[in-house]
Amino acid sequence: MTAPDAGRGIWDGEETRTFTGLPRDTFRILHVSTGNVCRSPITERLTRHALADRLGDPLWGGLIVESAGTWGHEGAPMEANAEAVLADFGADASGFTGRELLDEHVIRADLVLTATRDHRAQVISMGHSAGLRTFTLKEFTRLVRAIDPTTLPPLEEGMVVRARALVRAAAALRGWLLAPTAEADEVYDPYGAPLPFFRSVGDEIHQALDPVVTALTGVPARA
Repeated sequence: MTAPDAGRGIWDGEETRTFTGLPRDTFRILHVSTGNVCRSPITERLTRHALADRLGDPLWGGLIVESAGTWGHEGAPMEANAEAVLADFGADASGFTGRELLDEHVIRADLVLTATRDHRAQVISMGHSAGLRTFTLKEFTRLVRAIDPTTLPPLEEGMVVRARALVRAAAALRGWLLAPTAEADEVYDPYGAPLPFFRSVGDEIHQALDPVVTALTGVPARA
């Protein structure tokens, strides 16, 4: 039996899909930035934190949240300022190690959310029919806000079913609901910047994630 990945808190391998307590079906969310030490780790861990906060379930109904970088610093720790941002939100930064984006990550992902349009283009250029399931984070947020949640499968059908329907609905809207400016879909790189800029990026990411997690779970953020 494959052992748990201590750095990411997930189980890998086809055999684990029937491991006691794990859903047979899963939905993988992959967050992508450049180095996988700032933006994508923040987004990964804030997503996990929001899911756990709303669902109270460490398995998150079959949702698996990961991250990687197009020029990822393989095995590198998260930037200290990124850890500080996560601490501000009460999110867990422990055990993280950076990864370089590989074909296998894209192949396995059901939804890829990137920091910028350039990252999105790089993911799509890798092939693997990634175009319909790859968005910038802010682009996906904008599209999700336009989707009537009553048109999504009820949670009784499972969160994985609902998540897949959400991605299909967002992809169908993409050509109709354009960004007001090109910059509106970007999360800029705080690498090397002081903590206040990291915090502004963290706030930006947190605000973008909120409607996405609400749509996935059907549970709004706590007041």
